[in-house]
Amino acid sequence: MLLGLFCTSSRSLHSAFVRSFATNVKPAKFSKRVRHRASDFVKAMATSEIEAKLEPLRLDVKTAGDKVRELKATGAPKNDLDRAVFELKALKKKLEDTELALTPKDAFFERAKMEDLLKRRFFYDQSFAIYGGVTGLYDFGPMGCALKANMIDVWRKHFILEEGMLEVECSALTPENVLKASGHVERFIDWMVKDVKTGDCFRADHLIKNHAEALLKDKTTTPALKAELEDILIKLDGYDNNDMDAVIKKYGFKSPITKNDVSEPVSFNLMFPSQIGPTGDAKAFLRPETAQGIFINFKRLYEFNQSKLPFAAAQIGSGFRNEISPRQGLIRVREFTMCEIEHFVDPTDKDHPKFGKIANLELLLYSACDQMDGKPAKRVKVADAVASKIIDNETLAYYMARTNLFLVSVGVDPARLRFRQHMGNEMAHYAKDCWDAEIMTSYGWIECVGHADRSCYDLQQHAKATNVKLVATKPLAQPKKVTQVVPVPNMAVIGKAFKADGKLIKTLLEKLEPSEVTALAEGLKAGGYELSAANGKSFKLTPDMVSVKEEQKTLHVEELVPSVIEPSFGIGRIMYAVLEHSFRQREGDEQRTYFELKPLVAPYKASVLPISVNEKLEPIVTAVRDELSALHLSYRVDESGISIGKRYARTDELGIPFAITIDFESVNAPHTVTLRDLASMQQVRLQVSEVAPTVLALSRGVSTWADVAAKFPLFTASSD
Repeated sequence: MLLGLFCTSSRSLHSAFVRSFATNVKPAKFSKRVRHRASDFVKAMATSEIEAKLEPLRLDVKTAGDKVRELKATGAPKNDLDRAVFELKALKKKLEDTELALTPKDAFFERAKMEDLLKRRFFYDQSFAIYGGVTGLYDFGPMGCALKANMIDVWRKHFILEEGMLEVECSALTPENVLKASGHVERFIDWMVKDVKTGDCFRADHLIKNHAEALLKDKTTTPALKAELEDILIKLDGYDNNDMDAVIKKYGFKSPITKNDVSEPVSFNLMFPSQIGPTGDAKAFLRPETAQGIFINFKRLYEFNQSKLPFAAAQIGSGFRNEISPRQGLIRVREFTMCEIEHFVDPTDKDHPKFGKIANLELLLYSACDQMDGKPAKRVKVADAVASKIIDNETLAYYMARTNLFLVSVGVDPARLRFRQHMGNEMAHYAKDCWDAEIMTSYGWIECVGHADRSCYDLQQHAKATNVKLVATKPLAQPKKVTQVVPVPNMAVIGKAFKADGKLIKTLLEKLEPSEVTALAEGLKAGGYELSAANGKSFKLTPDMVSVKEEQKTLHVEELVPSVIEPSFGIGRIMYAVLEHSFRQREGDEQRTYFELKPLVAPYKASVLPISVNEKLEPIVTAVRDELSALHLSYRVDESGISIGKRYARTDELGIPFAITIDFESVNAPHTVTLRDLASMQQVRLQVSEVAPTVLALSRGVSTWADVAAKFPLFTASSD
């Protein structure tokens, strides 16, 4: 399959030049009030009337995509190619805005109401709120903490336990040299400018883009200036600090808040710096991802797995990114929980032994080719996607399918879930194939899970930096004889010359690659060779200290550097999407809002509600609590004096799926209670001894409310 050549991300498509393409369609605005019906989203976008409106736009995108391909294939000048890509992005933005504008308007979601409920019931809130709060940091209250813990528990069972993964927990404090080897120190950088008077910080590229877009929108801007600004926006992604500084000074761009001058752009690393030890000499960072700890421990994990491939290791923990301007609640934060998997596999064999179990599952795929051609995402069987090379290999496809099952199980609406393939220029040079699980929220399509075939890059980088082999072995079909050139150290001479460093020199010589041994031999012929260690030491070796000779060896195994398939989950983003997809308003009473969470992840599985404060009911309340506790079911007792209807409403707001009511009929033997379902508001009456097993079966998905309603007599309350 021919991968698309250029990124179609909408993040860089906000200019007035882009908006000029959408003169006939008002773009959908995801602000405080967003209208859509989640369950009808995909159905609505498939109607013939809507497709008729979108077809001309899709054709425009395809034409622009074909032009980009042609320019790339013919080696056109970079400026021509950049302009063609810019026009392609503009047309894709118009198509995207039109699709959003045509989504159903007969139901609505109000983010302000949901955020009010989340704050009022303390699902989560901004950290250090009584001190004014810190942007990008959040504290989870009892409900949010339990919801997050339940989601992680489901993730651990779904992946680590069911797939037999090796779980690790590595330090969040990471030495600088580790992140230098991984490339984070060099690449995890944005250019930043400061207000010279207030010290307010802004991303330099965002400052330029926002000012340029404002001028493009201004009717008084001359055509010549517009042409210059459009050219700047086309080239902005490739600008360095000097280019940005020249633009800011030439056009007099100021602080957007105070209109003060801004400083020259300075490098800003998105990792939080720290140091290890009291002297401050050992530089470190808070980890930006959990993956590096797994790569560093590959050798130990491989040995623990009895030196066999393939195997997967997983880690759950915090990541830290010092965002310049965090926003959108839990979507972009500075501290977040990640669940990451590193699946190590033979680069020549990426088949998966359990692929057959998910082969017929359909995923909504938005391939790179479809993005370039202006086509919509489409449902494809996993087996067909691999066979046609839409997805590169079975292992990558297997994890995408398992991710789909996990997200739906915790409450993501499957109609608002898709997998978008990275375009060619979105992927790192070493990546083979990458897909993001994106979830539609009121902020638009949000990347929540990344799936990447990272090739052998990470292990190779750490092996190069440490001189430690991070390899696996596999048996050869037939033994083969090879001639190897090996160094032979004279330890008596080396020990006399270098004392305690003699053992280090011997180890370094043993770990030399064949090409390095050849260089050693040539250096010795010239009179000496400089041997370097990872700690910065170097040793001048002379011909009397080491010699080089050829050896004949029979090999029964061959070494290989495993490829890595990496699914990476952002739990905060998934949690936000689940909350938004679960938010409801009672029909006919829009002020009565609640969360219809999946029982599997709901913070409390049941609420216990005595009809009134009466000592006759206390023994039955205690019996119900004991039954629930015996099965390790979380519950919340509400013995307040308000009406039972208001307590049901309070239970609903907390997303508690089931309510157990102890009324005066419960006093009669055998003791019975009512069990209420949040979604349908139906109630059944059952014995106290039956209530906990019933809630457990409902919470685990073993039975449905329809099963319960068929088994037990329905109860009609006088009021709700």
